[in-house]
Amino acid sequence: MAGNKRKTAFFCQECGYESAKWAGQCPACKAWNTMVEEPVRISPAGTGTGAKRGLSAASSGFALGGSNHSIKPVSLSSIEEGEETRFSTGFGELDRVLGGGAVAGSLVLVGGDPGIGKSTILLQTSCYMARSGIKILYISGEESLRQIKLRASRIGGAPDDLRFLCETNLEIITDIVARDKPQAVVIDSIQTMYSDEVASAPGSVSQVRETTAVLLRLAKEMGITFFIVGHVTKEGTVAGPRVLEHMVDTVLYFEGDRYASYRILRGVKNRFGSTNEIGIFEMRKEGLVEVLNPSEYMLSGRPLGASGSVVTCSMEGTRPVLTEVQALIVPTSFGHPRRQSTGTDANRVSVLMAVLEKRLNIPLSQYDAYINLAGGIRQTEPALDLGIVLAILSGFRNIAVPDDLIVFGEVGLSGEVRSVSMAENRVQEAAKLGFHSCILPASGAKGIKVPDGMKLIPIRGIGQLSEYLAEC
Repeated sequence: MAGNKRKTAFFCQECGYESAKWAGQCPACKAWNTMVEEPVRISPAGTGTGAKRGLSAASSGFALGGSNHSIKPVSLSSIEEGEETRFSTGFGELDRVLGGGAVAGSLVLVGGDPGIGKSTILLQTSCYMARSGIKILYISGEESLRQIKLRASRIGGAPDDLRFLCETNLEIITDIVARDKPQAVVIDSIQTMYSDEVASAPGSVSQVRETTAVLLRLAKEMGITFFIVGHVTKEGTVAGPRVLEHMVDTVLYFEGDRYASYRILRGVKNRFGSTNEIGIFEMRKEGLVEVLNPSEYMLSGRPLGASGSVVTCSMEGTRPVLTEVQALIVPTSFGHPRRQSTGTDANRVSVLMAVLEKRLNIPLSQYDAYINLAGGIRQTEPALDLGIVLAILSGFRNIAVPDDLIVFGEVGLSGEVRSVSMAENRVQEAAKLGFHSCILPASGAKGIKVPDGMKLIPIRGIGQLSEYLAEC
């Protein structure tokens, strides 16, 4: 690279767009104040490579050891069809979110707030896989080996087959990976890795993008599964260019209050499975522990016989999750009533309150409303509508609903109750946890296999819901 000229260019931190001049708004993704200046290299004339940013063509391309002219397109019929090679991570909840286990040769990006448990779950996963006979390498650019050992001792110790490396230089890492040929590699974190061929600082747009490109090449060519830790911004997205999420195969986010014990692992992208599944963990002294029955966990500590408290059910992928909806309705002290919602869409709550005021003549415009989904989980499925409406009615009239009642259904602007998917799964889950009555849409109650001891109450509109509450 000797004799190469250097200059600077501006890159968008959101989408990676490159520009010769700074702009307040990115021309590609329209984000404001995301353009940052970074150095680039220009290869000398006559080399045939033209302008090249970061790594050389030999280290960033996929056609290694041969000419691009030898590559020929193929038809889909000539490709052998088969299931992906998967292996267990040791956590059933993590396997569920990944779509049935980690896929060989895939890149998995794990993001989350500082202290949420990203490094802990990957260290626990590495220990399990090493005990299962999987050759794994744990690479840390943020902690020393002594710090990793202290954390490993806290979660029960690491097996001798698990190898650790503290390194941030990409060239050294690729040499070790190519030599040792592990089946899985953990990178903690991608923002600390750097390449000597890229003239910008670690964590910059160029470094993150080119480093991920090299890891992607290693994963696909050698069949190695990479778990990459990514820091997040204050908005909750992975720091660095948005193109990082497009390059990897799977993007997982750790959610939850770092000061609370629960953690929710949610998939926002998965090329090998669904993105509707979630995994729920509890942070303890010995590390993260799976919550096998999230409905029971979410309903623990629920007040009995209290007005404004209703249990509803939403679907997270194929798993029904029972959640308590709480509503506090109090007279407003100002001209404009206050609407505050925690755990669900505040705009949807305002719409449901407007439906109640219009269709049932309830003067909610004179009351403040505070809606909360207990347990810290965030849900936005339309099936929560009926539970929110009943909680508001219960809080407004100060009438407690039966403790063994569960409610779910979508509410339209005319006050009608619409059916939702997988109604039978919701009823079955409620019956397992001891609920004996279920209010659900009449259009979705047909053909449901009713469990023993469960009574279905089908309704067609919120007027019937109001009549039911009046009889409680």
